[in-house]
Amino acid sequence: LVCYSARVWSDYRRYVREYGADLSISDFHDLLWSRTQGAKVSIPPALDAAVAADQSPDGRRLWALVEQYHAQLQVTLKEDLVKQQERLATAEHSLERKVTKTASESRRIAQSKITAISERLEGLSNLSLQAGDTRIFPGSYAPVMVGREGHRKVLPMRYQCRPAGKPASYDTQFPGTYNARLDNLQGFWRGQFGYTHGVVVTSAFFENVPLHMAEGRALAPGETPKTVVVEFKADPPQELLLACLWSRWSADGENDLVSFALITDEPPPEVAAAGHDRCVVPLRPENLDAWLNPDPRGVQGLYAILRDRQPMRFGHQLAA
Repeated sequence: LVCYSARVWSDYRRYVREYGADLSISDFHDLLWSRTQGAKVSIPPALDAAVAADQSPDGRRLWALVEQYHAQLQVTLKEDLVKQQERLATAEHSLERKVTKTASESRRIAQSKITAISERLEGLSNLSLQAGDTRIFPGSYAPVMVGREGHRKVLPMRYQCRPAGKPASYDTQFPGTYNARLDNLQGFWRGQFGYTHGVVVTSAFFENVPLHMAEGRALAPGETPKTVVVEFKADPPQELLLACLWSRWSADGENDLVSFALITDEPPPEVAAAGHDRCVVPLRPENLDAWLNPDPRGVQGLYAILRDRQPMRFGHQLAA
């Protein structure tokens, strides 16, 4: 897996304040509305919280859709909670008569689900953010900055790109399309490279790596290799302008899907030493507009931008 998760800016207004971008209110509205209609979209809690903090007229209209979805979700969760409480009571009644593996397992599952449902209901009621609420995974949505007619624009996009013109089955046929290899941009990604570029602002990215490499040591004699999740951050800390490609997919009878893939390349020495063979590509801020407004006739210049990346060193730690 390459950059299977990242900690992104979910506060889309930061893009406006710090990069002079405009919000595509219609795209945010369409996404949030589709969720109230039952569309299976994964939106990080931090993005919902960002909508709650936006007191502009547009922000209040978006928040009404978030509240509508939360109300729908609360009904479903409370129904599930009652079912699991009944399951727990049945299992405990059975265990009073006779201890069986089936009843014990049913009790364990019910208790686990009751805890998870209760925590989710609590999160909906207070919108308090946890560390993981700013992370995106393949399939979840994040704000992405793009170029439109020379202006910077922020759109919500799914992290896993489905190129325009491809069947919806591409999502399962090519599950790794949340990353775009730099050495395949004019191959698999030729429909996007040079045409639809974007940037995602992150503070960290996450990788699965061997434990012994993350700890900077050799595998001990007889030790079974173990995989752990490592969080990579710039050292000293700074925000990363990660280069990506995106596409707007349309089909008859379907909602439009706007989705993106992060570009990856060979890793710097410290990332390779920590156990990973790929790395995201952080752009220099001065190259931002040239990247967001590409000329497909000048692909060598685009490659030059990707190679002239922001100088930094990555530190890492085991993810919480």
